[in-house]
Amino acid sequence: MLSQRQLFFQHLAQTSDFPLALEIVSAEGLYMTDREGKRYLDLISGIGVSNVGHRHPKVTAAIHAQVDKYMHLMVYGEYVQHPQVQLAEALVRLMPPALNNVYLTNSGTEAVEGALKLAKRFTGRSKLVTFKDTYHGSTHGALSVMGNETFKNAFRPLLPDVEILPYNVTKALERIDNRTAAVIAEGVQGEAGYQTPDAVWMQALRNRCTEVGALLILDEIQSGMGRTGKMFSFEHYEIIPDIVTLAKGLGGGLPIGAFIASAEVMGTFKANPILGHITTFGGNPVCAAAAVAVVEVLQEENLCEQVEAKSALFVALLKHPLILRVTGKGLMLAADLGTFDFNKAVIDRCMAHGLIVDWFLFNDRSLRIAPPLTITETEIRWACQLILESIDAVAAASR
Repeated sequence: MLSQRQLFFQHLAQTSDFPLALEIVSAEGLYMTDREGKRYLDLISGIGVSNVGHRHPKVTAAIHAQVDKYMHLMVYGEYVQHPQVQLAEALVRLMPPALNNVYLTNSGTEAVEGALKLAKRFTGRSKLVTFKDTYHGSTHGALSVMGNETFKNAFRPLLPDVEILPYNVTKALERIDNRTAAVIAEGVQGEAGYQTPDAVWMQALRNRCTEVGALLILDEIQSGMGRTGKMFSFEHYEIIPDIVTLAKGLGGGLPIGAFIASAEVMGTFKANPILGHITTFGGNPVCAAAAVAVVEVLQEENLCEQVEAKSALFVALLKHPLILRVTGKGLMLAADLGTFDFNKAVIDRCMAHGLIVDWFLFNDRSLRIAPPLTITETEIRWACQLILESIDAVAAASR
């Protein structure tokens, strides 16, 4: 009989020739346990998903309670389903007053797809503007506004009329014109090694969009739900986007996303054509119930308020001659180790010693640090010590 590991390679589609291939049998809080009983501290939150930790008791209780009532009933938007209504109300309370209408999806990339369609439908324009090294998902529309050609070229032709501008360069914003339906940007660039823009640039971006009548879409899929120390990264820049996309940390481990706009903008999906955007499973009631619990946990446990101090501790401890710099905001941090080969060797050694870290799609020389927001000072100190020890061990082995 084949083992689970053998079946994994034989029957599950692979996305690279070197998957981590850990066989995890349980997870709770910050820790995952493999079939041999070895524990791993998850320092990447399943790539920004487990903001409140794995299997938070309040989230799992909400899931169990909803499963006992009902699961899928009907395609999105037809029935009044309590978890969907609760979640929409909770999200609107977190947003500026203008962002008062929520469309629930299955994932972040689907939220982006919906946001792009909405912008084109509302403005009647076709041009989309994005930025170098942004990541917005892997479906065709989202891929079209990805800011990295290496990951796009094999799948062309993609959406036409897309322009990629340099990130955090004010002069380039002049390319946003009255043909532009939407500009899509990240408040922290999730796959570029957690690059952050200047607040002045973000404000200039907002002003330029307003000036030419383009909608500003802020992708909060990685940076949202408290990860930067505020519920959403755009709050750091004192701007209000026209559309916000969410996913990852929203569901507490279950698949759910959302795009949020004003009722006026969102209302254009209702006619010409009717059912302008539809989904079968978007806003699944079990996933929505989990997301409501996530919002409550973030607020009740004051997790956003703790992020700044935890981030500062990481930065203070990650001092090493071979760490060229640490970038990011809040608990989205990247330690630049110079080359992919050195970075990958450090990642592998950390994993061998029970710490899960990772690299970035567009910045493979940097080490990703994005733990659950529930991480403690003791765990931060242990993780940083192991990272530094791993850097020393890899450097010594390469001499």
